[in-house]
Amino acid sequence: MENSRLIQTSHLVFLLLALSVSYVHCQATRVGFYSKTCPRAESIVRSTVQTHFRSNPTVAPGLLRMHFHDCFVQGCDASVLIDGPNTEKTALPNLGLRGYEVIDDAKTQLEAACPGVVSCADILALAARDAVVLTNGPNWLVPTGRRDGRVSLASDTSNLPGFTDSIDVQKQKFSDKGLNAQDLVTLVGGHTIGTSACQFFMYRLYNFTTTGNGADPIINPSFLPQLQALCPQNGDVTRRVGLDTGSETRFDASFFSNLRNGRGVLESDQMLWTDSSTKTLVQRFLGVRGLLGLSFNVEFGRSMVKMSNIGVKSSTEGEIRKVCSAIN
Repeated sequence: MENSRLIQTSHLVFLLLALSVSYVHCQATRVGFYSKTCPRAESIVRSTVQTHFRSNPTVAPGLLRMHFHDCFVQGCDASVLIDGPNTEKTALPNLGLRGYEVIDDAKTQLEAACPGVVSCADILALAARDAVVLTNGPNWLVPTGRRDGRVSLASDTSNLPGFTDSIDVQKQKFSDKGLNAQDLVTLVGGHTIGTSACQFFMYRLYNFTTTGNGADPIINPSFLPQLQALCPQNGDVTRRVGLDTGSETRFDASFFSNLRNGRGVLESDQMLWTDSSTKTLVQRFLGVRGLLGLSFNVEFGRSMVKMSNIGVKSSTEGEIRKVCSAIN
């Protein structure tokens, strides 16, 4: 039995790598891009993330979210890192992003080791993977070779998925980036680590309806008092609450169990279970009998590789920034 599991896992990993290579081939990125020009690039990023994670574990979900927000606006080009008025960083969806200091630290070390070689976009892609690994999540090969973008506009962030978006809207936003419904469910599963501020879901707890207790009826009745205690009316709306109750610091599939049990914190997350078009995919991650099961770890790595190749800049479209927060 154990041997068959090992063989099955090996096949899944091989499939993941094969998919990664075939997808990356048409995107001008490749695994090991810096093997000759900066051999220690990946190890420098990894050790930097580890150092920051040891002193502040919240940088892990922060880096994962930052990479996602970067790729959905202007492509994966580190445009989210640029300082200045009306840049992406100043837009409402990005005000809560964390982990900039990790990227800056890694860039400083890489500039000392290999000046002008490693892009900030690649640092962010690598750091997101390393952050997931540190939370007991999967490891995957990250294709590199991205260039840094020169445009960063707050007005471009309107296409970021929002916490009140319907499933149809979420699917359209993902489809616009070349991602399908399975990628949507898989990548939203990244909420297994991290938190949200009360202000983004409090409306579900009070005066959501004019009947019953006034709360969103989708919320499990036993879960509602727990959320209300964490986010009381007229309380601190910036208070952080775990998105995967009971497991917010560990990367695992329990996020999907919480959705099944009506314990999704964000409305857009809970919709993955209540909408029939995505419910089946959640069930497959949960191993529901009668459905072909999916390995969350394997699929997450596959979807991350796919997402990380959105809108990759060519050598003429981008640059290698000297400092990640400023265009050269």
